[in-house]
Amino acid sequence: MDLLNAFVALANYVLVPGIAYGSQLALGALGVTLVYGILRFSNFAHGDTMALGAMSAVLITWGFQAIGLHLWVLPTALLALPFAILVTIGLLLGTDRVVYKFYREKKAKPVIFVIVSLGVTFIYNGITRFIIGSDDKNFLDGERFIISARTFKKMTGLQEGLAIKTTQGLTVITAIIVVAVLFWFLNKTRSGKSMRAYSDNEDLALLSGINPERVVMITWIIVACLATTAGVLYGLDKSFKPFTYFQLLLPIFASAIVGGLGNPVGAIAGGFVIAFSEVTITYAWKKVLGYLLPDSLAPDSLVQLLSTDYKFAVSFVILLIVLLFKPTGLFKGQSV
Repeated sequence: MDLLNAFVALANYVLVPGIAYGSQLALGALGVTLVYGILRFSNFAHGDTMALGAMSAVLITWGFQAIGLHLWVLPTALLALPFAILVTIGLLLGTDRVVYKFYREKKAKPVIFVIVSLGVTFIYNGITRFIIGSDDKNFLDGERFIISARTFKKMTGLQEGLAIKTTQGLTVITAIIVVAVLFWFLNKTRSGKSMRAYSDNEDLALLSGINPERVVMITWIIVACLATTAGVLYGLDKSFKPFTYFQLLLPIFASAIVGGLGNPVGAIAGGFVIAFSEVTITYAWKKVLGYLLPDSLAPDSLVQLLSTDYKFAVSFVILLIVLLFKPTGLFKGQSV
């Protein structure tokens, strides 16, 4: 029984949160890796794009809740998500037309685009804070748990309870659907093949008659979908706070680089590597070890390698190690 209790405790505090967080990072990293692979620059505005998309979903959700529109046990934010995606698509296409297109026509170096994207970051962040403020915003409704710890204990008779939140289940299911649709689009549709050809060899793609502006437009539309979905899922699972999304930029970029920048499969794998690294290193192992070890060896301390305050430092260390020893990442993306 102690072994089962240890496994349930591990699942409750490491496995389930790690899978949900990894799914959120994977969606964010896919957006970063698409921009890098096709538009050829590191988009530092991606975190605040997620924040703006999530903010749109929060405001629309509040509107739906005010008129009594809901999805029963599921969060109303799922109804608001398509509308929030449309807002984000308009924002990114407008930003590209006003800002990035000018530098594309000038054939500016990638470092110029990076600096420009930093400026866009500050503008997006300012807009988000001006509209919705800087405090935590909760927009979750519906049933909170798929299974609660109390229900699990009654069902199994174990001392430890396993709680799976509705948002965690939604995150994983949505991530699987979004990733499947994205890979189908990239591999099976004419537009997707055009994007891959443009990413592999821009000059050859242009000679083949591929319209570069159309490729750019489709890329921004996909990035808007990924960023908004990731932002909303993260906001539902935790809470919405604009500055948190700016902080998420580090683990998202770490995920993309660890997996292989420009490689969609690598972005997904990197998201889970970073997520489980953060969760595992900042978890207090006292409870799990208490079940596994005899009483004489049971630890008195928390057995926590790092405080949760330093979880982003884990991403930074992993990022440094990868850049030093394997700059192409696990799946051999473009060298950083």
